Amino acid sequence: MALHKSTMPVFGSIKACPPLCFAGQRIGLLGGTFNPPHAGHRLITQIALRRLQLDALWWLVTPGNPLKERQKLPPLDARLKACRKFISDPRVRVTGFEQHLATPFTVATLAFLKLRRPGTHFIWVMGADNLASLHHWRYWRDIFRLVPVAVIDRPDWHLPAMSSPAAETFAAYCWPESQAMQLAGMPCPAFSFLTGPLSPLSSSKIRAHDNT
Repeated sequence: MALHKSTMPVFGSIKACPPLCFAGQRIGLLGGTFNPPHAGHRLITQIALRRLQLDALWWLVTPGNPLKERQKLPPLDARLKACRKFISDPRVRVTGFEQHLATPFTVATLAFLKLRRPGTHFIWVMGADNLASLHHWRYWRDIFRLVPVAVIDRPDWHLPAMSSPAAETFAAYCWPESQAMQLAGMPCPAFSFLTGPLSPLSSSKIRAHDNT
């Protein structure tokens, strides 16, 4: 499947400085507001690092989610600080470079990274709950056409995720999890659904509990 250039937004800035990486490395990308970071994020990170045999995984702390109310988010700097305090694995890089891109859409971040870091094998990592709603994201089909995608199971989300419009659209390109370690080098589109230990935690649940 070729990427349709007409669907791509404008992106890029010399101010945007992603973490250092090199050609040939396998880099996982886990995006989110991380409001707040929690053990579920850590578990997804550990599963991805191990099962995908990643050299590193970047936490892309977004300045704002287009599908959520941005005014309710704590400042980006505060969330970056909280993430760096929470996760100590040296293979994890916490970054907010997306604030310097001209658009909040994930597809623009991925296109920017592929241009800025040619030769690096990027994998988009997401929870099963995000796959279930991915068809609401702008340019979601192009995410699959740009980089391989690894979906990590979440409690009660396996069936909704794998019956979602996104999963059904790319069903022919779903690789068994036994081959997930090869995902980084596969031609796009390619995705795999990874099962393992599950965490019921979510940032929204934590915020709701803190407000009670």
